[in-house]
Amino acid sequence: MTSRLRELVAAIREGDEAMVEAAVLRMSRSRRWLAPLALAVGALEMLFQGVKLVFSNWRLTVVQVLPAMWIWLAMLDLKAHVLHGKSFHALRGPIVIPLVALVAAITAAAFFLNAVFAFAIAKSGPPEVRAGVAGARRHLPVVLGSGAAIGLLLGLSTIVVTRWGRPWFTLSLGVVIGLLMVCYVAVPSSLIGAKPNLSRRDKLTAGAVMMLPFSLVIDQPWTRAFPPLSAIAAITALALLCTAFGYVLYFRLIDRAGATNALLVTLLVPPVAILLGGLFLGEQLAPQDFLGLGLIALGLAAIDGRLVSLLRRRSLPQAA
Repeated sequence: MTSRLRELVAAIREGDEAMVEAAVLRMSRSRRWLAPLALAVGALEMLFQGVKLVFSNWRLTVVQVLPAMWIWLAMLDLKAHVLHGKSFHALRGPIVIPLVALVAAITAAAFFLNAVFAFAIAKSGPPEVRAGVAGARRHLPVVLGSGAAIGLLLGLSTIVVTRWGRPWFTLSLGVVIGLLMVCYVAVPSSLIGAKPNLSRRDKLTAGAVMMLPFSLVIDQPWTRAFPPLSAIAAITALALLCTAFGYVLYFRLIDRAGATNALLVTLLVPPVAILLGGLFLGEQLAPQDFLGLGLIALGLAAIDGRLVSLLRRRSLPQAA
């Protein structure tokens, strides 16, 4: 075990991601319980190396200004209206169309710069922004298309959905920010061919290990009153049944049915929550709720593809 630790420390000092990943894999295979800790240590060290790389190269800093500020502004907007109760200024009329288009264009530009950053640091040696621009331009349709799609959702959430009140704004913008964070990493990593070899269990456990000290420092649970047994039971049920068991089912679904069908399940979460609230909590469903359910149903049908294929097969004999 000591030799494995030395290999991990040496790989971190060298700053080579491949060496760090190989050292983590060797340590996890020799001592399975050390895998999350080794992954967390390696991830934190690589994070510090990445921050050092950005701030030691002014070109990379300039490239990352727009992507970082854009997601910060989106989170600031969500925080101001949800946590601090800032009032909404609902916009109406033709001005909405160019504003939404502007948000989509800025988001697409942020995706392009993010891809430039990924290609600039993908190869060994010092980062080259010019090579990053060339690599991002080779995949311009994918980069700008994904950025424009997320930007369109972001524009609708921040400009149009505000008319429907704080709950819908919170739900829509929260989902879009989550998609923005995921796509910031997923799109460039898929373009440069990054394929992690570590298991999902190790990643989730490492994330919990990394967040534990931050949660202790920020929340300071020892300064709060001890929660009642009902709250402890509710949290335990959420952790074990709704989260842990849910993850097992979700990844098993991905393994057996594929990622597309698993995505259909995630889109069913809002309508199930709305219907359960109406059935058991006596919540009143407004007309926009049914409109949202209809849009989700259309999205499910479009992603699934079976309804479109059925209609196409029926139309072929008539055309013949």
